[in-house]
Amino acid sequence: MGLPCFGESEDGDRELSKAVKKAFPDVPVYITNDVEVGWAGSLALAPGVNVVAGTGSIAFGKNETGETARCGGWSEFFSDEGSCYWVGRKVLQYFSKQADGRLPKDELYKIVRKELNIENDFEVIDLAHSEYMTNRDKVASLQFLARDAAIAGSKCAKELYIEAATELCRLVESINDRLQFKQQPFPVSYSGGLFKTEELILPHFFKGVEAAGGKPVTPKFEPQYGALLLAFEQSNPKGLPDLQNRLKDL
Repeated sequence: MGLPCFGESEDGDRELSKAVKKAFPDVPVYITNDVEVGWAGSLALAPGVNVVAGTGSIAFGKNETGETARCGGWSEFFSDEGSCYWVGRKVLQYFSKQADGRLPKDELYKIVRKELNIENDFEVIDLAHSEYMTNRDKVASLQFLARDAAIAGSKCAKELYIEAATELCRLVESINDRLQFKQQPFPVSYSGGLFKTEELILPHFFKGVEAAGGKPVTPKFEPQYGALLLAFEQSNPKGLPDLQNRLKDL
Protein backbone atom coordinates (compact mmCIF):
# COMPACT_ATOMS: atom_id res chain seq x y z
CA MET A 1 0.00 0.00 0.00
CA GLY A 2 1.60 3.24 -1.15
CA LEU A 3 0.53 6.22 0.93
CA PRO A 4 1.46 9.88 0.40
CA CYS A 5 3.44 11.34 3.33
CA PHE A 6 4.34 7.90 4.73
CA GLY A 7 7.88 7.94 6.09
CA GLU A 8 7.79 11.66 6.87
CA SER A 9 6.41 11.59 10.43
CA GLU A 10 6.85 8.95 13.14
CA ASP A 11 3.50 9.83 14.72
CA GLY A 12 1.79 9.95 11.36
CA ASP A 13 3.29 6.61 10.30
CA ARG A 14 2.06 4.97 13.51
CA GLU A 15 -1.46 6.26 12.97
CA LEU A 16 -1.52 5.20 9.32
CA SER A 17 -0.17 1.74 10.16
CA LYS A 18 -2.70 1.32 12.95
CA ALA A 19 -5.59 2.30 10.67
CA VAL A 20 -4.47 -0.03 7.88
CA LYS A 21 -3.99 -3.00 10.22
CA LYS A 22 -7.40 -2.35 11.75
CA ALA A 23 -9.00 -2.33 8.30
CA PHE A 24 -7.13 -5.49 7.21
CA PRO A 25 -6.55 -7.43 10.45
CA ASP A 26 -5.81 -10.80 8.85
CA VAL A 27 -3.91 -9.63 5.77
CA PRO A 28 -0.14 -9.08 5.52
CA VAL A 29 0.35 -5.46 4.49
CA TYR A 30 3.50 -3.74 3.25
CA ILE A 31 3.11 0.01 3.72
CA THR A 32 5.41 2.46 1.97
CA ASN A 33 5.39 5.91 0.42
CA ASP A 34 3.56 6.07 -2.89
CA VAL A 35 6.79 7.12 -4.62
CA GLU A 36 8.16 3.58 -4.14
CA VAL A 37 5.03 2.16 -5.75
CA GLY A 38 5.59 4.46 -8.73
CA TRP A 39 9.21 3.32 -8.99
CA ALA A 40 8.24 -0.36 -8.74
CA GLY A 41 5.81 -0.05 -11.65
CA SER A 42 7.92 2.19 -13.82
CA LEU A 43 11.01 -0.04 -13.68
CA ALA A 44 9.34 -3.37 -12.79
CA LEU A 45 11.47 -3.58 -9.61
CA ALA A 46 14.74 -3.20 -11.54
CA PRO A 47 17.53 -0.98 -10.13
CA GLY A 48 17.23 2.65 -11.22
CA VAL A 49 15.48 5.92 -10.52
CA ASN A 50 11.93 7.11 -11.09
CA VAL A 51 11.24 10.85 -11.29
CA VAL A 52 7.70 12.18 -10.83
CA ALA A 53 6.82 15.73 -11.89
CA GLY A 54 3.10 16.17 -11.43
CA THR A 55 1.44 18.56 -9.01
CA GLY A 56 4.54 17.99 -6.87
CA SER A 57 7.98 16.58 -7.67
CA ILE A 58 9.85 13.67 -6.12
CA ALA A 59 12.26 10.89 -7.07
CA PHE A 60 12.97 7.42 -5.73
CA GLY A 61 15.74 4.97 -6.49
CA LYS A 62 16.95 1.49 -5.58
CA ASN A 63 20.38 0.13 -6.45
CA GLU A 64 21.65 -3.36 -7.18
CA THR A 65 22.21 -4.19 -3.50
CA GLY A 66 18.70 -3.12 -2.45
CA GLU A 67 19.64 0.25 -0.95
CA THR A 68 16.99 2.93 -1.50
CA ALA A 69 16.97 6.70 -1.56
CA ARG A 70 14.30 9.35 -1.94
CA CYS A 71 14.87 12.92 -3.04
CA GLY A 72 12.52 15.90 -3.23
CA GLY A 73 8.86 15.90 -2.27
CA TRP A 74 9.35 18.11 0.76
CA SER A 75 6.50 20.58 0.35
CA GLU A 76 5.07 22.78 -2.36
CA PHE A 77 5.41 25.72 0.05
CA PHE A 78 9.21 25.69 -0.02
CA SER A 79 10.27 22.87 -2.35
CA ASP A 80 8.82 20.62 -5.11
CA GLU A 81 11.07 22.34 -7.64
CA GLY A 82 10.33 21.41 -11.23
CA SER A 83 6.73 20.39 -10.49
CA CYS A 84 3.59 21.74 -12.13
CA TYR A 85 2.87 23.64 -8.91
CA TRP A 86 6.33 25.20 -9.02
CA VAL A 87 5.84 26.18 -12.67
CA GLY A 88 2.39 27.59 -11.84
CA ARG A 89 3.84 29.86 -9.17
CA LYS A 90 6.55 30.97 -11.58
CA VAL A 91 3.86 31.92 -14.11
CA LEU A 92 2.39 34.42 -11.66
CA GLN A 93 5.86 35.67 -10.72
CA TYR A 94 6.77 36.29 -14.34
CA PHE A 95 3.41 37.91 -15.00
CA SER A 96 3.97 40.39 -12.16
CA LYS A 97 7.49 41.15 -13.38
CA GLN A 98 6.28 41.72 -16.93
CA ALA A 99 3.34 43.82 -15.72
CA ASP A 100 5.55 46.32 -13.88
CA GLY A 101 8.47 46.38 -16.30
CA ARG A 102 11.07 44.21 -14.57
CA LEU A 103 10.84 41.93 -17.60
CA PRO A 104 9.73 42.80 -21.12
CA LYS A 105 6.13 41.88 -21.86
CA ASP A 106 5.73 38.86 -24.11
CA GLU A 107 3.21 36.12 -24.90
CA LEU A 108 3.07 34.94 -21.28
CA TYR A 109 1.75 38.30 -20.13
CA LYS A 110 -0.91 38.33 -22.85
CA ILE A 111 -2.02 34.74 -22.24
CA VAL A 112 -2.32 35.16 -18.45
CA ARG A 113 -4.43 38.30 -18.88
CA LYS A 114 -6.68 36.57 -21.38
CA GLU A 115 -7.09 33.19 -19.68
CA LEU A 116 -7.57 34.63 -16.18
CA ASN A 117 -9.86 37.34 -17.51
CA ILE A 118 -7.77 40.18 -16.09
CA GLU A 119 -8.44 43.77 -17.17
CA ASN A 120 -6.35 45.52 -14.52
CA ASP A 121 -3.05 43.75 -13.81
CA PHE A 122 -3.46 44.20 -10.05
CA GLU A 123 -6.56 42.01 -10.17
CA VAL A 124 -4.22 39.02 -10.13
CA ILE A 125 -3.48 39.72 -6.43
CA ASP A 126 -7.07 39.17 -5.26
CA LEU A 127 -7.44 36.28 -7.69
CA ALA A 128 -4.34 34.56 -6.32
CA HIS A 129 -5.44 35.01 -2.71
CA SER A 130 -9.08 34.03 -3.18
CA GLU A 131 -8.80 31.14 -5.65
CA TYR A 132 -5.25 29.82 -5.89
CA MET A 133 -3.30 30.03 -2.64
CA THR A 134 -5.43 27.41 -0.89
CA ASN A 135 -5.76 25.09 -3.90
CA ARG A 136 -2.54 23.37 -4.96
CA ASP A 137 -4.17 21.66 -7.94
CA LYS A 138 -5.38 24.99 -9.26
CA VAL A 139 -1.93 26.50 -8.92
CA ALA A 140 -0.51 23.49 -10.76
CA SER A 141 -3.02 24.05 -13.57
CA LEU A 142 -1.32 27.37 -14.35
CA GLN A 143 1.41 25.25 -15.90
CA PHE A 144 -0.84 25.01 -18.96
CA LEU A 145 -0.49 28.78 -19.40
CA ALA A 146 3.29 28.43 -19.34
CA ARG A 147 3.01 25.68 -21.95
CA ASP A 148 0.80 27.80 -24.20
CA ALA A 149 3.07 30.81 -23.78
CA ALA A 150 6.19 28.79 -24.61
CA ILE A 151 4.55 27.37 -27.72
CA ALA A 152 3.55 30.91 -28.71
CA GLY A 153 7.18 32.02 -28.43
CA SER A 154 7.58 33.40 -24.89
CA LYS A 155 11.28 33.41 -24.06
CA CYS A 156 10.77 33.35 -20.29
CA ALA A 157 8.26 30.49 -20.54
CA LYS A 158 10.70 28.41 -22.61
CA GLU A 159 13.46 29.12 -20.11
CA LEU A 160 11.11 28.09 -17.30
CA TYR A 161 10.91 24.55 -18.69
CA ILE A 162 14.69 24.42 -19.02
CA GLU A 163 14.97 25.48 -15.37
CA ALA A 164 12.39 22.85 -14.38
CA ALA A 165 14.38 20.14 -16.17
CA THR A 166 17.54 21.27 -14.38
CA GLU A 167 15.82 21.00 -10.99
CA LEU A 168 14.44 17.53 -11.77
CA CYS A 169 17.86 16.32 -12.88
CA ARG A 170 19.30 17.42 -9.55
CA LEU A 171 17.05 14.80 -7.93
CA VAL A 172 18.64 12.17 -10.16
CA GLU A 173 22.16 13.40 -9.39
CA SER A 174 21.53 13.28 -5.65
CA ILE A 175 20.17 9.73 -5.72
CA ASN A 176 23.06 8.52 -7.87
CA ASP A 177 25.54 10.11 -5.47
CA ARG A 178 23.92 8.28 -2.55
CA LEU A 179 23.30 4.89 -4.17
CA GLN A 180 26.33 4.62 -6.48
CA PHE A 181 24.70 2.45 -9.16
CA LYS A 182 26.98 -0.25 -10.53
CA GLN A 183 25.21 -0.17 -13.89
CA GLN A 184 26.25 2.86 -15.87
CA PRO A 185 24.26 4.39 -17.37
CA PHE A 186 21.51 3.52 -14.89
CA PRO A 187 17.81 3.58 -15.94
CA VAL A 188 15.82 6.73 -15.15
CA SER A 189 12.07 6.58 -15.76
CA TYR A 190 9.80 9.60 -15.64
CA SER A 191 6.10 10.33 -15.23
CA GLY A 192 3.70 13.13 -14.35
CA GLY A 193 1.89 15.94 -16.07
CA LEU A 194 4.90 18.18 -16.64
CA PHE A 195 6.51 15.60 -18.93
CA LYS A 196 3.43 15.70 -21.15
CA THR A 197 4.68 19.05 -22.45
CA GLU A 198 7.10 16.82 -24.39
CA GLU A 199 9.42 18.93 -26.57
CA LEU A 200 9.37 21.79 -24.08
CA ILE A 201 10.98 19.70 -21.34
CA LEU A 202 12.01 16.22 -22.48
CA PRO A 203 15.12 17.15 -24.54
CA HIS A 204 16.47 19.21 -21.63
CA PHE A 205 15.57 16.54 -19.08
CA PHE A 206 17.13 13.77 -21.16
CA LYS A 207 20.33 15.78 -21.59
CA GLY A 208 20.56 16.39 -17.84
CA VAL A 209 19.84 12.75 -16.99
CA GLU A 210 22.59 11.59 -19.34
CA ALA A 211 25.01 14.13 -17.84
CA ALA A 212 24.21 12.64 -14.42
CA GLY A 213 25.11 9.15 -15.66
CA GLY A 214 21.58 7.97 -16.33
CA LYS A 215 19.66 6.64 -19.31
CA PRO A 216 16.08 7.90 -19.82
CA VAL A 217 13.51 5.11 -20.20
CA THR A 218 9.74 5.26 -20.51
CA PRO A 219 7.81 3.68 -17.59
CA LYS A 220 7.03 -0.01 -18.08
CA PHE A 221 3.85 -0.12 -15.98
CA GLU A 222 1.43 2.17 -14.16
CA PRO A 223 1.78 2.55 -10.34
CA GLN A 224 -1.04 0.08 -9.61
CA TYR A 225 1.10 -2.67 -11.14
CA GLY A 226 3.98 -1.44 -9.02
CA ALA A 227 1.86 -2.09 -5.93
CA LEU A 228 1.12 -5.58 -7.23
CA LEU A 229 4.81 -6.28 -7.84
CA LEU A 230 5.79 -5.05 -4.38
CA ALA A 231 3.06 -7.18 -2.79
CA PHE A 232 4.45 -10.30 -4.48
CA GLU A 233 8.03 -9.34 -3.66
CA GLN A 234 7.13 -8.97 0.03
CA SER A 235 4.65 -11.83 0.49
CA ASN A 236 5.05 -14.28 -2.39
CA PRO A 237 8.57 -13.95 -3.86
CA LYS A 238 8.37 -17.40 -5.46
CA GLY A 239 5.43 -16.24 -7.55
CA LEU A 240 7.14 -13.01 -8.64
CA PRO A 241 8.85 -14.34 -11.81
CA ASP A 242 5.54 -15.74 -13.09
CA LEU A 243 3.78 -12.45 -12.39
CA GLN A 244 6.50 -10.47 -14.19
CA ASN A 245 6.16 -12.73 -17.23
CA ARG A 246 2.39 -12.27 -17.25
CA LEU A 247 2.73 -8.48 -17.02
CA LYS A 248 4.96 -8.47 -20.10
CA ASP A 249 1.91 -9.46 -22.15
CA LEU A 250 -0.07 -6.37 -21.09
